[in-house]
Amino acid sequence: MSRNRHNRAVHRPIPQMPHLPRPLFARVESLERPAATDWHSHPWAQLSYATQGVLSVHTQTGRFLAPPQRAILVPPDMPHAVLSSPRTEMRSLYLEPQVVGWIEEHCRVLEITPLLRELISAFGQVPAEYALDGADARLVDVLLDQLRIAPRTGLFLPWPADPRLQAPCERLYQSPEHSVSLQQWSQELGISEKTLSRRFLRETGIGFRAWYQRLRLLHALPLLDQGQSVTDVALACGYDSTSAFIAAFRQQLGITPGALTGKAGKIAEPAPVERYRLDT
Repeated sequence: MSRNRHNRAVHRPIPQMPHLPRPLFARVESLERPAATDWHSHPWAQLSYATQGVLSVHTQTGRFLAPPQRAILVPPDMPHAVLSSPRTEMRSLYLEPQVVGWIEEHCRVLEITPLLRELISAFGQVPAEYALDGADARLVDVLLDQLRIAPRTGLFLPWPADPRLQAPCERLYQSPEHSVSLQQWSQELGISEKTLSRRFLRETGIGFRAWYQRLRLLHALPLLDQGQSVTDVALACGYDSTSAFIAAFRQQLGITPGALTGKAGKIAEPAPVERYRLDT
């Protein structure tokens, strides 16, 4: 997710906790302005979920984006940074490794089903030090089970490890509306187009053309969430027509732009109890 050039992201402090009070812990944040954390890691897994706004998690291997009703699951001990769009309502779940033995080695973007959404909301009313043998613990068991089977989505952009490829990728990530060809890039790096194409495929697992298209489509998520029209977003992402943008969006992400960020069906969440909050 690109930072708004006219509303630069503010630094968001990282909570310092020596350990979690229970196997599952939650943190609630309301972020009016764009915000970003420093790169960090922790010994527990983290689910970053926004009921409003768009979240982005950066790791050494990819950029993972989650509009509303999607969430990003970060494995334990993985270095990462979290960025958020303006007016984000964020719900973070911290999970001890022993309760997520099924978790994969890489970040994943999960679909938050209606049931999972309600479970997360209900857990927001549970004390941080909930009883381990009561109804709250059983709620946690159901929540963890639903996380385990939550559908995975393709809202991520693989990132090259080769430093020679990272700088150009970062420039494109910050300004995806600027058109660039593999030939131009190969001339900049002083290597043949064929060599660059093979290296990029080896580093990211997809070809440059598909990578660049996915980059532009993911860049559209925060713009759509801000209420911009599909036509304006298509132009901002470098597409010549709205129909071409919608077709590419559906092909790459499996859903239309309007359906992905539609507000229909959302319900308000009750405010969490104060003892459940973690001050930063």
